[in-house]
This record gives sequence, structure tokens and C-alpha cells, in this order.
Amino acid sequence: MFKRLAIAVVAIVFVLVFALLTAFYLHRASLSQNAPQVQNTSTLLKQVQTLSELVTVKYVFEKLVILEDVKWYGENRVMLIAHGIVKAGIDFQKLGTNDVEVVQKKVSIKLPPPQITDAYLDDKKTQVLERATGLMRSFDRDLEQNARRQAVDDLKRAARINGILKDAEERARLQVGNLFRQLGFTEVEFR
Repeated sequence: MFKRLAIAVVAIVFVLVFALLTAFYLHRASLSQNAPQVQNTSTLLKQVQTLSELVTVKYVFEKLVILEDVKWYGENRVMLIAHGIVKAGIDFQKLGTNDVEVVQKKVSIKLPPPQITDAYLDDKKTQVLERATGLMRSFDRDLEQNARRQAVDDLKRAARINGILKDAEERARLQVGNLFRQLGFTEVEFR
């Protein structure tokens, strides 16, 4: 009787250990299957575009953006610190044939008007400080994107107010003037 009981206990322990090891192995296998897997696919070049822009100045801004969507049954709110970059310069495609006159060693140029060429947020430095969803409200996933769009619009406006277009034109004149002087022109005039 004792021998049978010992064999039964050993068999039960063996079955339990086998079941635990199997469960552990299956659990690890299911975790590795749930982990994101990156598939190596081809990269397809869709477009090559010629740019004729001379970017002459870059402004870097930080701005606190608070966006609230308040309803009678609760509010959604996001607060983020936007770290943004605004670039400006001139577009040489807008330079016409009558805009450049060359007489011996003198060149006269009418540059196109300066423009903002790019404005974006630096995602590594932009951070959400607070996100709140009212008790009776559902989470609004577009609220943060709307706050980011608002931040870019505000940064463009701030750049214009702080004189980015004037700075871009001054630096463009300096860069283009230096280029023509290096090409051998003794006098560079801007109209």
C-alpha cells in the first residue's frame, strides 16, 4: 500500500511538473507572438522633386499650448510644450529673366520676396504635460493633433511678428552677393 501511494505521489508530482513546464513554455511562446514584429519590406521611391529654395534663416521656438473642449457634460483637455522650428528664405523658381541684369563686372538682381519655407514641431522635444478626459466624456484622440496644428500655426505667426521674413531677405542678399563676388563680379546691386 505504501509503495503504491509513493508511486502515485511521484506520478502526480511528475505530471504537475510537466504541466507547469508546458504552461510556462506556452506562456512564453504566446508572449513572443504578441510582441510587435517588423517585416522587412521594400522601400519605394514615389517622387523626386527639384527644389530651388535658398533657406537663409531658422527660428527655434517653444510655446505652451492648452487646448480644451468643454461641453456641459465634461471637458477634454491637453496641455503640451511645443518645441518648433520655422525656416524662411527665397524661392529661385520665382526669379524671372528680367530680374537679373549683367553689365561687365556688375550684376543687378531683384530677388523674389522672402517666404516661410518650412514650419514643424520637433517631436523629440515636444511633450504633453497634461491630458485630461472628463468623467462623462470619451477620450478624444484628435485633441493632441489639433493642439500640435495650433502650435505650428502660432509659431509661424510668431516668426512673422519677430521679423523672420526681413531676416531671410537680409541673409539672402548677403549669401547671393557673396556668391556673385566669388564668381568674379566686383559690384552686386539689389533692387
